[in-house]
Amino acid sequence: MVRNAMFKRVELASRQRWNDLAELGDGLDAEDWSDLLELYFDEYDEIGTGPDARGPLLFSAEMGSAVWRVRQTLADPEGDHGWALIGEVNLAESDAAGEVVFDEFEIVEG
Repeated sequence: MVRNAMFKRVELASRQRWNDLAELGDGLDAEDWSDLLELYFDEYDEIGTGPDARGPLLFSAEMGSAVWRVRQTLADPEGDHGWALIGEVNLAESDAAGEVVFDEFEIVEG
């Protein structure tokens, strides 16, 4: 469920659907999402969303008792895999809502 929720954000980001990302209710508005991914899109024209991009090799999770920190490495056209979208999943809020609730996002290079 967490991996699917994270990849949904990657799919929307790949199409630069900033308003749709904002509507997911993660605390970021459309401009925040655009700003978050600006440096990635300065370097690459697209984010891959095919089977390899969605596969387990590009996803990881650090599972704490209250928060999971999840990392989705972005499938860039060069195959560098040098950028990742990182989100924090609030487990208590996720349990209460019955769906994945992210507290924050960041994008990292390297």
